[in-house]
Amino acid sequence: MARSLLGNELSDLCLGKPALRSLSVSDTVADALSALKRSGDTYLSVWSCNHSLEGANNGAAVAVAVAVAAAGIVDDCRCIGKVCLADVICFLCKEENLTNPGSALQSPLSVLIPKSPKLVRHLEPNASLVEAIDLILEGAQNIVIPLGSGTRNSRKKLLHKSSSNSTLHKNQEFCWLTQEDIIRYLLNSIGHFCPTSVNPINALGIIDTNVITVHYHAPEASALPFIAQSLMTQTSVAVVDLDGKLIGEISPLALNACDESVAAAIMTLSAGNVMAYIDCGGPPEDLVQVVKDRLLKTNLEPALELMEEDSFSSYSSSSDDEVGMGKSGRLRGYAARVGRRSEANVCYPQSSLVAVMIQALAHRANYVWVVEEDGTLAGIVTFTGMIKVFREHMKGICFGQ
Repeated sequence: MARSLLGNELSDLCLGKPALRSLSVSDTVADALSALKRSGDTYLSVWSCNHSLEGANNGAAVAVAVAVAAAGIVDDCRCIGKVCLADVICFLCKEENLTNPGSALQSPLSVLIPKSPKLVRHLEPNASLVEAIDLILEGAQNIVIPLGSGTRNSRKKLLHKSSSNSTLHKNQEFCWLTQEDIIRYLLNSIGHFCPTSVNPINALGIIDTNVITVHYHAPEASALPFIAQSLMTQTSVAVVDLDGKLIGEISPLALNACDESVAAAIMTLSAGNVMAYIDCGGPPEDLVQVVKDRLLKTNLEPALELMEEDSFSSYSSSSDDEVGMGKSGRLRGYAARVGRRSEANVCYPQSSLVAVMIQALAHRANYVWVVEEDGTLAGIVTFTGMIKVFREHMKGICFGQ
């Protein structure tokens, strides 16, 4: 049965997966921000094509062609990346963008797409589980899979053409598989991987000690480069005290539950206060006032626009009704999104692999922090590290190692 698991096709993992809502590389950062808030998705895919422009004027088509060429894309319709609210927030944190947030939000979406082509990869539905795992171990975070093709009814085509984040590409829909999907699938077949799955993580050698940390009292803006780094590694920034004990985290997942005003907080508050600002339930009023005061003192007064309730409507090309804003201005913001607390999810060096898998999946995170009994941070276990263990086990099945 273990051998049959290795030959399973990716189509088995795609059952029930929603079609990808997408953006075009020619869209703006404001378009992405609007679409993310409207859809409620954590990530949206970015494509080198934009079929909503079929039949559009030549100027719009040329704009897409220019954006595609600037990104160095050869294929005329491929997923080239993904964006989330944390990407937008980190982009706005740059001083030149905080001094003119309206102009920054009109920047092309390509400024948010990492240059690495390995983060998003394409595979066919009949590709094997092992092929997907190997791509992940090469650095892939999302694997794009066709859901099927065929003629759609005219109503769906009409909806597709009128949507700024459609799901159709050359009359075909796609989904993507994440590291979480792979881990969940392996957990459902965990009996094939005994005794590896019940071994402690310290015995398996998957505790990564190269963690991203920042001190609790670190001054304003010091956490920004670490947040950007954690976005690339799908981990988080550990907030520690002077003794190296884990206090909490600044997580991209938590940032995804916030709104764009958090950029101002990251640039003006200490790491510990940023944790409090992004905690679920919304920022305390006293911290909001501290942010506003410090923006005024540091000549970043234009960034106050991000904190005004009706600010985003002036940047977006969509109407309030289209993006679900109404008069509140903050779209879904803290209230309607599923927030994450800044309290860190931890395990111990003696925890079993299967226990850590379950813990990570329960918290919808790609990692679990590893701490000693006294709370000292010992490292991190990531989905990539877990998948590597299972891949080695699979090699043993195939080659009798």
